[in-house]
Amino acid sequence: MCTYLTTDELSSRIRYDSRTIRERLKDSVLLEGIHYVRPFGRRKILYIWERIEEDLGVFSTGNTTIPMASGGVCRG
Repeated sequence: MCTYLTTDELSSRIRYDSRTIRERLKDSVLLEGIHYVRPFGRRKILYIWERIEEDLGVFSTGNTTIPMASGGVCRG
């Protein structure tokens, strides 16, 4: 089951301003089809909390590996 959040609801959970989410995070960090959907092809955006929460955990571990095209990783 997925928890869908509006921009304002996501803003209160991750402590970022709604405007920052819309202008800086959407389509650079938060990707359509992975982190958010546009139900019924409309303008409204709903964020998928479980996917965002997973990525927050991954990026906050301090993991500095960079995936390489060959399947290996570069430790940076």
